[in-house]
Amino acid sequence: YINPTGRFVIGGPVGDAGQWGRDMNKNKNSKRAIYVAVIAAAIGLAVWGWNGQKEAATSSLPPESFSIPFNKQGELAFLTAPGGDTTSVVDIEVAQNNASRARGLMYREALPEDAGMLFIFEAEEIQSFWMRNTYIPLDMIFVNARKEIVTIHANTAPLKEWNYASTAPALYVVEVNAGYCRKRNIKVGDRIEFTVVR
Repeated sequence: YINPTGRFVIGGPVGDAGQWGRDMNKNKNSKRAIYVAVIAAAIGLAVWGWNGQKEAATSSLPPESFSIPFNKQGELAFLTAPGGDTTSVVDIEVAQNNASRARGLMYREALPEDAGMLFIFEAEEIQSFWMRNTYIPLDMIFVNARKEIVTIHANTAPLKEWNYASTAPALYVVEVNAGYCRKRNIKVGDRIEFTVVR
């Protein structure tokens, strides 16, 4: 570039160079603003999606799952075989009619650690349970008329309609939190004793 004085100058006029620099800064700032806006939008969408999934998971739980308190109706003891020593005692709810047996622990959000449900049937026969509408994993303990444990299904899967059946005729079934039998060393052949208080 030849300036008005006749001198050869490398680059453009100072005024133009300054303007060019300002334009470049504006372009950089614009690009930076766009970049920040894109990132903010992506984060917003991710948070919105996570909240949507969380709300969907929560809405999939029926309202009853948050409103069924445990109602102690008795106590049940697990006894070792053959010694008969008490290994543990749980508070129990009792299901001994068709309606209460059909509902069982369905829709419960939680079960106290040392608590369970005792199912009492009219006849000793092969009993079969599933986990439909049951939101907490359980240990299922099948017990014959002599109050001896004949079958244990540990860590049953919530909400599954798989068939959990006794391997021998049973008159009682006890449901406790998953892992309880392992923790308390409860085994097939052990016995139960219970008292029911209405």
